[in-house]
Amino acid sequence: MLPSFLASNHSFDQIEIQQNYSRLQNELQSLAGKIGELEQEAEEHGLVLSTLNEALQVEPDRKCFRLIGGVLVERTVKDVVPALQTNREGIKKVIANLAEQYTAKERDFDNFKRDYNARPVSSA
Repeated sequence: MLPSFLASNHSFDQIEIQQNYSRLQNELQSLAGKIGELEQEAEEHGLVLSTLNEALQVEPDRKCFRLIGGVLVERTVKDVVPALQTNREGIKKVIANLAEQYTAKERDFDNFKRDYNARPVSSA
């Protein structure tokens, strides 16, 4: 599925090629940044879960605190662990979805570069 600007049989002038090149490159960088942020968040969830799983085995009614919507609430470990596991799985699904989008966008970018012989503009 090509972006609308590539789907038409419109021939671009150099400025339009440069603008589309930059836009596609920025979109790729944005997706990569978001994937990185979410991977870090999933890793943090994993670290917290490993600590809480130890506490869950020893003392499931142990008090712990969780930030929900900017509000710090008191819960027990047995209440928090399932919610964190669900959140981490949701984050992993979003990461997979974004990775697919990245791959598709990268393919579009490669096709654009090949079709219009586009290369980065040197700032020399």
